[in-house]
Amino acid sequence: MAGLKKAPAQAQASPKIATGIQGFDELSQGGLPRQRISLLKGGPGSGKTVFALQTLVNAVRDRQEAGVFVAFEESARQIVANAIGFDWGLAAVPKHKLFFMDAQLSPEVVQSGEFDLSGMLAMLKAKMGEIGARWIVFDGLDVLLTLLRDPAAEMREIYRIRDWLAVNQVEAAIITAKVDGAGADFVNYGFMEFMVDCVVRFERRLDCGVALHRIQITKYRGSDFAAGEYPVSFGSGGMIVDAPERTEIQQVASAERVSAGFERLDTMLGGGLFRGSSTLITGVPGTSKTTLAGKFAEAACQRGERTLFVSFDESAERIALNLTSVSIQLKPHLKSGLLKMYSGRTESISAEDHLLKLKALIREHRPQCLVIDPLSAIAKSGGLQAARAVANRFIYMAKDEKITVLVTAINDGAEPEGEATDLQISMIADTWIHLSYLIRNGERNRALTIIKSRGTWHSNQVRELILSDAGPMLADVYTAGGEVLMGTLRWEKEEEEKAKAVQRRSEFDLKHGALELAEADTRARIKDLEQGLQRQRLELATYSSGNEARIVSSSDREKELRRIRSADLTTLETADSLGPPARSGALNGAGKSGQKLKVEARNDS
Repeated sequence: MAGLKKAPAQAQASPKIATGIQGFDELSQGGLPRQRISLLKGGPGSGKTVFALQTLVNAVRDRQEAGVFVAFEESARQIVANAIGFDWGLAAVPKHKLFFMDAQLSPEVVQSGEFDLSGMLAMLKAKMGEIGARWIVFDGLDVLLTLLRDPAAEMREIYRIRDWLAVNQVEAAIITAKVDGAGADFVNYGFMEFMVDCVVRFERRLDCGVALHRIQITKYRGSDFAAGEYPVSFGSGGMIVDAPERTEIQQVASAERVSAGFERLDTMLGGGLFRGSSTLITGVPGTSKTTLAGKFAEAACQRGERTLFVSFDESAERIALNLTSVSIQLKPHLKSGLLKMYSGRTESISAEDHLLKLKALIREHRPQCLVIDPLSAIAKSGGLQAARAVANRFIYMAKDEKITVLVTAINDGAEPEGEATDLQISMIADTWIHLSYLIRNGERNRALTIIKSRGTWHSNQVRELILSDAGPMLADVYTAGGEVLMGTLRWEKEEEEKAKAVQRRSEFDLKHGALELAEADTRARIKDLEQGLQRQRLELATYSSGNEARIVSSSDREKELRRIRSADLTTLETADSLGPPARSGALNGAGKSGQKLKVEARNDS
C-alpha cells in the first residue's frame, strides 16, 4: 500500500575475525570485531600483552596477515624475549610480516609544551603501508597517556587514535591498558570503555595461596557473547581460555556394556558399566580405590581401547609398580601406546588449570576410557567451590566426548554421611561404588557396595573385597543370624558350620543304619507271616479237595448199592436229576409200590 515504509531487514551480526586463542573465540562467538577497536584491561601479570601478541602472531602465521606491535611500556626486544618461551615460532616470523615499534619513553624525558600523537601516527601509517599491515596493537597505551596529566587531553588523544584507525581501515585494532589494584577501574581514563566496541577484562588474584587467572568479556557491540568469568591458563602454546560447554545437554546414551574390571563386579552391576557413562568410587584411604581403577584401565586396554590414566600426587611409575602386587599389569599397555598415564601435583595449580590440562590430554590421546585417581585432590588448591564446579564440568565434558570415565574420590569416613564427597559429584555420576572398612575383633576387612547404578539392576549386597596375588575378588555373601560376616569371623563361623555338618552327617548315618536294620527285621517278619499264610492256604485247598472227593465217592457207592438192590434205574435217574431229597423220596415211593405189588401178587395166588 502507498505510504507504508518497507520494514528494515533483520540486523546482521557484526563481522568478526578469529584470534586463534583456544577458548576465546568460543566465548566471543567468533573472535574480535572486524575493523573495530578492542580494549584489553587488567592488572599487571594478568595476560593482556600475551593475548595481544598471540593474536597478532596467529594472524601472521595462520592467515598471512601482516601486523604492527607498538610497545609503550616494555621495549620490543624484551617483549620478543619473553615470547620466545611459547611455541609460536616467533623467531621464524619474517620482519616484513610482523613489525615491532618501540614507543617507550625514557624516564629522563621532560615534557615541554603540548604533546600529541600525530607524529607517531604518521610514522605508523607509513610503516603499515610499507608492509601491508592490517593488524595493529597498542600495548600499554596508558603509560603514554599519563604524560598528558590532563583528562581532557587524554580523551582528545584517544579519540585521535580512534579516528586514525577508522580512516586507515585496519582489519582489527587492540589497545591494552592497566586498571587499579581492585581490578575494576582505569587509573584516569575510564571513558575508554565507552569509546571502543569490545572490552575484555583480565584478572589475576590469589585464592588459597594459588594464583588464578580469569577473563571476562564485559562489552561487545552488535554481538552476543558469554558474559561470565572464565579461567585462563598459560602453557607452551600460550594462553588457553576454558570456554564453557554447551548449555543444552546432547549426550548420546548407549546400551553397550563394558567391564568394570572383573566378572563378579560386573555381575553385581547387572552386566557391567554402560559405555560413555561415569562411575564414581568413594572410600577412605586404603580401601583399594586405585586398585579398582587400575583393574578397569587394564580391562579397557585388553579390549584394545585407548585409555588415559590421570593420577594426582603420585607418580605413574609408582602406581604401575604397586598394581603388579595384585596381578594388574599396566606396563605392557604403556609400551603399546594404548595406555597413557599422567601424574600432576595438585598444590601447584588451580582446579581450572587442571581441567584445561585434562582437556589437552584428551585432545592428544583421544581415549575411549578415562581414569582420574583421585578427582577429589583438585580441591586442595584454589578453593572448594571452584573444585566442585570443575569436577562437574569434567564429568559433563567426558560424557559429551562419549568417554567411559571412572573417577575416585576420598571421603571423611563418617557413615552414612561419609559416603558423600566434598566435590558433590555423586549426584551426576551414573554409577556410585562405595568402599569401606569393617573392623571387628581386631581385624580390618574391606567391603564393597553399590549405592546406585542408573538404568540397570544392581546388587544391594555388601560384599567382601579381597586382594591377593591373583588380583581383586569379591567373596560370596555370608550371613549368620542376619549379620554379614567377613574375614576371621567368617572363617570361624564356616569352620563351626563344617563341624556341625559332620556331626549331623554322623547322626544321620547312625539313624539311617538303625532304620535299615528295623526295616530288614520287619521285612523278615513279614516274610514269615507270608509263609504261614501260604501254608494255611495250602491246607485249606487240600481239605477242600478231599471233601469233594469224599462226596463223589459217597454218591458212587449209593448208585452201586441201588443197582445191587435192583432199583428202578429210570426212577433213580429221575431222582438223581431232582437231587438227594427227591431221590430219597422216589426210592421210598418205589419201595412202597414194590411192597404193594408183592402183596397183590400174594393175594392173586
